[in-house]
Amino acid sequence: DCIFYTDWAWTSFVVFSISQSTMLVVGAIYYMLFTGVPGTATYYATIMTIYTWVAKGAWFALGYPYDFVVVPVWIPSAMLLDLAYWATRRNKHAAILIGGVLVGMSLPLFNMINLLLVADPLEMAFKYPRPTLPPYMTPIEPQVGKFYNS
Repeated sequence: DCIFYTDWAWTSFVVFSISQSTMLVVGAIYYMLFTGVPGTATYYATIMTIYTWVAKGAWFALGYPYDFVVVPVWIPSAMLLDLAYWATRRNKHAAILIGGVLVGMSLPLFNMINLLLVADPLEMAFKYPRPTLPPYMTPIEPQVGKFYNS
């Protein structure tokens, strides 16, 4: 929930930057190398962006704050990857190396700008406190050893 993000903001930013960069580059380069179709990374990033919008809407419908799901900025980095692929189409290793470096450096930058626009997570955590468990979910103390002496 929101307080988790406040506690783990930097760690989650680094982990998500690495995973999202890798996900975009590996998926798009794999597809481009085997189909030879430039412009694929942008298409791939657009699909992931729309998918995340859907997830954001679903969480919002469940009562979470609008900023609970932050939609990553994949598309500009994907456009750079497509540009690198187009510029190095005779050398596939250069496409992977240059495109991967461009995505790896630009995606965290775009997402950092994106995260600066998000409402303060700590303030959100107080507006949306953790819900209390309903009675049927309340843990029952274990009855271990109750009849040991009987």
